Amino acid sequence: MASSHQVEMFYDGDCPLCMREVRMLMRKDKKDKILFTDIAAPGFDAASYGKTHDDLMARIHGRLPDGTWIEGVEVFRRVYDAIGFGALVSLTKLPGVSHLADLGYTLFAKNRLKLTGRCEDEVCEVPG
Repeated sequence: MASSHQVEMFYDGDCPLCMREVRMLMRKDKKDKILFTDIAAPGFDAASYGKTHDDLMARIHGRLPDGTWIEGVEVFRRVYDAIGFGALVSLTKLPGVSHLADLGYTLFAKNRLKLTGRCEDEVCEVPG
């Protein structure tokens, strides 16, 4: 990851709802603090990152400049902080709010194929 980035965000470019969020983040990332990596892009190789495609599909992942992996709500906290939404990030760390954010994201992640109309052969479970 380039040193100017605060976080690399691994996202599913085939997910319409995810892409709305990613496009908004790209517009707001005026200082190029986020490196966006589409795990659905042709030629993307999860193994080159030491992950499996199923791992990356199960939950959103991010990687910090030192190589540390982060997952779930923490990825959103880092990318929102990078675009200057620190106050919003602080709210998600409050007791109660933090647990609700984690629960909400976990429920979304498990059901996002169904929620975005991407079930295959009536299978709507995200791998992992």
